[in-house]
Amino acid sequence: MSGLECVLAGQRLSRRVRLGFGTAAAGVAVILSGCSAAALGVGSGGIPGSHAGAGSSGGKGGIVDGAGGAPGHGTRQAGIAGRPLAGLVVGIDPGHNGGNSTHQAIIDRQIWNGRAWENCNTTGTATDNGYTEAQFNFQVAVDLRADLTAAGARVVMTRAANNGVGPCVNQRAAIMNDAHVNAAIAIHADGGPPDGRGFAILEPIADGANNAVIGPSGLLGADIRAALLARTAMPPSNYDGVNGLKARDDLAGLNLTQVPTVLIEVGNMRNATDASLLISAPFQQQVARTLTTAIISFLQ
Repeated sequence: MSGLECVLAGQRLSRRVRLGFGTAAAGVAVILSGCSAAALGVGSGGIPGSHAGAGSSGGKGGIVDGAGGAPGHGTRQAGIAGRPLAGLVVGIDPGHNGGNSTHQAIIDRQIWNGRAWENCNTTGTATDNGYTEAQFNFQVAVDLRADLTAAGARVVMTRAANNGVGPCVNQRAAIMNDAHVNAAIAIHADGGPPDGRGFAILEPIADGANNAVIGPSGLLGADIRAALLARTAMPPSNYDGVNGLKARDDLAGLNLTQVPTVLIEVGNMRNATDASLLISAPFQQQVARTLTTAIISFLQ
């Protein structure tokens, strides 16, 4: 597609999301199905386009419902009764990208995160055996997309593969905002101290642009925390945040969001016990199912 040609779709807004948005967002969501990478500020061939916040995701930005995939992942169905997310839009941001490490000059470019300048993106961390965070993030995202789609949601993703560069963190926030998603989750894994374990859910702090969604973001984070505790073996972080939750004001995805958003560090890749879970396909699928359950709880 040569320009920004997006489908307008009617959506129902849950009571809890309406509490965060009031009437301003009622009725319509922009779904970025088929939108061109150029329209989203994402250049081709791994080189940033002219947009100030652009990077290359290795595919079209704002990918909806099943474009791309990871080997051995994304073909499952959630087995959820009915379609509880029908008419709703969910955003997934798999952190980093597989090609970032070979394009340092691109990802080091400075962008404004709403409070300060920061790098366009980073390489992410890895386990001691070299399994990368970017790969983990994408695998979970593909599984989560399949489960959310089975539950009836439209899904917007910030990248469609794990062999590209970027997009920049401010552009990832813009993709979610432009799509008016009902909820967005950024998937990460941490590179903490070797003796540190557990998940941390990072939530936004009010800074003007995100003021209207601080409350809903907190509710989303609480639902995700409860689901992880009930459904996975990953404990809350014992080194970051309090009881698995932490407010952050230094991340573009949280500072610039205009939709309910959290970032989850699913575990610590530098801890041997956490790493053994994070590299496991069954655990990745379990995390995706757990996040789906939490998102359904939040949006109903």
